[in-house]
Amino acid sequence: MTIDHKKLAVIHIVKQELGLSDDEYRDILERETGVRSAKDLDEKGFRRLMRTFTASKHYRLNKSGLTFRQKLFIKNLINDLGWDLQHFKNFLNKYYKKTEVDKLTKREASKVIESLKNIFKHNQSSHP
Repeated sequence: MTIDHKKLAVIHIVKQELGLSDDEYRDILERETGVRSAKDLDEKGFRRLMRTFTASKHYRLNKSGLTFRQKLFIKNLINDLGWDLQHFKNFLNKYYKKTEVDKLTKREASKVIESLKNIFKHNQSSHP
């Protein structure tokens, strides 16, 4: 069984974010999963490819260790909260004295993720 369209989209977003050429991407895909097209991936292949991407140094977005996975998770949490970019930037500046996600250290990003998860949980419990 092949993966769904959402997972295909994630793969292509990651490819673009990492700046991989089509050849580099297909070589990684084939080396890790045995296929040359993401359309041919099954769930196990998808997970293996994502683990490979997240383990690569490509996922270190700055010298302080911020990972692409953390950045993506933060973006998803912002969307889940329904915040616009300015609201998030105000939050980040107020509580972390940073102006953008890419300036966070790996440790700070973990704290931001936990804060956003707690805000989301609080919002869910107060608005059933």
